[in-house]
Amino acid sequence: MIICSFSGGRSSAMMLDEMRGWEDVVVVFCNTGMESPATLDFVRDCSEQWGIPIVWLEYSGKKSYRVVTYDTASRNGEPFDQLTTDRSYLPNMIARFCTAELKVLTIERYLKDAGIEEYDMAVGIRGDEPRRLSKMRSDQRKGNYIYPISWSTEQDVHNFWQKQKFDLNLPDAAINLESNCNLCFLKGGRIKASLIANDKTGTIADWWIGQEEKIGGRFRSDQPSYAEMKVIAKDQGDMFGSDDSFSCFCGD
Repeated sequence: MIICSFSGGRSSAMMLDEMRGWEDVVVVFCNTGMESPATLDFVRDCSEQWGIPIVWLEYSGKKSYRVVTYDTASRNGEPFDQLTTDRSYLPNMIARFCTAELKVLTIERYLKDAGIEEYDMAVGIRGDEPRRLSKMRSDQRKGNYIYPISWSTEQDVHNFWQKQKFDLNLPDAAINLESNCNLCFLKGGRIKASLIANDKTGTIADWWIGQEEKIGGRFRSDQPSYAEMKVIAKDQGDMFGSDDSFSCFCGD
């Protein structure tokens, strides 16, 4: 049995296409509730365009999950909000428990309930991401992971999507990353400022502001708060001089 962990990004979707025709494959997408609407549309489109069933999962509380669909999936951060409520603190640069709980453990709990005990986990890491690939391969706990597109580069992914009839329509931004959560705290200041400045609704930062106010803490101590970032992005979006992003291992 092979479990395809589909992040909802372009590289991950190319992996999904690469695996079409493989036997005994279960495709799983974990929704944090903070994905861009375009990501949810893209996951739906991959399933419909390629005729691939995708299991949609969400964290729903301590050691629990729920199976959802495109129509019933959370869109206002409910799974993530439940997690920070359960933990009473925010994930941060030291304790990145959001990926573990919202994705990795949620998938494991689903597979256990489905009676699937032995499997390989397929993840969409490219060959031009050597640090991510090396980290995954060196971690003995991840010995059952496979990398169907480890031969590829970012250019290969670009070329692939140029030939498709649909694509991931991310919000416009001067700088962007395809990780799932729209303003993930692991994204650099310039990226977040760009996303906030280009958000036509003016609300993209509000959930993150609300989380920091709810817990009374910060996602990152080396960056302004999300409330401050919202003001900065609108007034002087280029104040962040460099990209200080980190890989969260849950996106592309």
